[in-house]
Amino acid sequence: DVRLLAEMNAALIRDEGHRNPMTVPELQRRMRRWLRGDYRAVLFEAGGSVVGYALYRKDADGVYLRHFFVGPDHRRKGMGREAVRLLREEVWQPGIRLTVEVLRHNRAGLAFWKGVGFEEYAVTLESRDRVREA
Repeated sequence: DVRLLAEMNAALIRDEGHRNPMTVPELQRRMRRWLRGDYRAVLFEAGGSVVGYALYRKDADGVYLRHFFVGPDHRRKGMGREAVRLLREEVWQPGIRLTVEVLRHNRAGLAFWKGVGFEEYAVTLESRDRVREA
């Protein structure tokens, strides 16, 4: 399933407007490394077809949800909400702390996560100034 996960990861990168330039083969190699390490993936199916996935790792603080993706044809139908419910009730321990990062400009992503009970906790800032040569 690594190829399928990498293809969905590429779609996630496009959908959220992330600046990651990796190709599907590069994403596939990275996904394979992650899955050999601490990360686990869950595929979501409906009607016999894969509609999305979650990629996460457990640590001392709880669960870090690195990727969560539902394909465009399956959005706004309650599938994302149901997938989160299944993860909370069947994959992770009840009451465990869950964290997810959402790009600031990804309004749909922010609305989704707030809609399933997440709250803002921190803001990450960065500077991309380049050092000027003398």
